[in-house]
Amino acid sequence: MNAAGSQVEEECAQYAEQSQKGFITTQGGKLLCSKIIHLIHSNNVKSQVSKVLNECELKMYKSVAFPAIGTGRAGQSPAKVADDMLDAVVEFASKRSVQHLKKIKIVIFQTNMLKDFYESMKKREDSCSATTDSWMSLLKSFFWRKPQRTEKKKPVILEKKVDVATFQICGESQKNVDATESWIKNLILKEQIENSISDELIENFDERQIGTLADLQRRKHVTIQLDNKISPPCIKISGITRDVYFVSVEVQNMIQKIKNTEEEQSKAELVYNLVEWRYPRSSDSFVAFDKLTNMQLEDAKMAKKPYLTVRINKKNYRVNLNTLKANDEQGKTITIQRVPKNEGKL
Repeated sequence: MNAAGSQVEEECAQYAEQSQKGFITTQGGKLLCSKIIHLIHSNNVKSQVSKVLNECELKMYKSVAFPAIGTGRAGQSPAKVADDMLDAVVEFASKRSVQHLKKIKIVIFQTNMLKDFYESMKKREDSCSATTDSWMSLLKSFFWRKPQRTEKKKPVILEKKVDVATFQICGESQKNVDATESWIKNLILKEQIENSISDELIENFDERQIGTLADLQRRKHVTIQLDNKISPPCIKISGITRDVYFVSVEVQNMIQKIKNTEEEQSKAELVYNLVEWRYPRSSDSFVAFDKLTNMQLEDAKMAKKPYLTVRINKKNYRVNLNTLKANDEQGKTITIQRVPKNEGKL
C-alpha cells in the first residue's frame, strides 16, 4: 500500500463501505498498473480468485497479477493456496464466454513457495482439457517460460537396415516344402514384434539422440523408424523381441532425460525471475550467474546448506551461503550478491 501512494489509501477509505462483492477497486496509483483490486479478508482463496477473474473479464481488463493470497499474515498453507488459486484459474479458463482477459500472473515473493506452486502446476500439466489448454499455456509461460520454437526441424532420416537371410528348402514333395516354409515363417514371426513410442519431446531429438538411435539400430536386431511429421512424433521399433524391448527402454530413457533437462531449465528460469545471484566482474561491478548456477545457489540457501561449490571464470569457488564469501583453490576471496526481484511490485 505504501508503494501505491496516498491517493490509493484515500480511495480505499472512501470505498470501504461499498465492498459487498468482497473487494473494492481503486486506481493504480504509483504502481505500474491501471487498477488495483483490494480483497476483503477471507479463508476461501479459490472464491476470491474467481471473483477477481470474473470482475476482470466484466471490466474487459487484458491482464491481472495475483500475489500468493493468504500466505502472509493469514498463515494459510502455500500448497493449499497454490491448489486453490490454480483451480480457480482452470475453472475460469474453461468458460467459453471468456473473451477479454488474456494473461494471468501469480507473483511469488518468497522463493520457498516456488516448489508448492511448481508442483501444483505440474499436477495439471497432463490433465488439462483441450478447452483450457491454451489458457493453461499462458499461465505456464509465467512459471516455466518455455522458449517458443521458431525454426521447424528438418525431417530425420535413419539409414534403412536390411539383414537378408536366405533359406533353401528341399523336400520329397512340394507339400512338404510348403509346410516347412510355413513353419519357418511362423517361427520368425513369433520372434518379431513392433513397438511404437509417441511423445512431443521426440521433436527435440538432436544429432546426439539421432546418432544414438542409429547406433542402436546397428548393434541390435531392430529397425527404427522416426516420424516427426505427425503429432505427436513417433518412433517405431521392430525386430527380435528382446532387442525391441531393450531399444524401447533406451528411447524412453532418452525422452526422460530431455524432459528432466527442460524441467530444470524451466525451474531455473522461474527462480531467476524471483532472485538473482551475482559475482564481481571488476572492483565496482557485478555480473549475474548463469541461470542453472543461480538456481543451485538459491536451492542450497533454501535448504540451509552452509556451502556450495560453483564455477566462476573457469575456476572452482566454495561459497559460504551465510557470509556470501567465496574462496577459490588458491585462497582468493570474493564477495557475491543475492538480489531479490519484484519487491514492492505486482
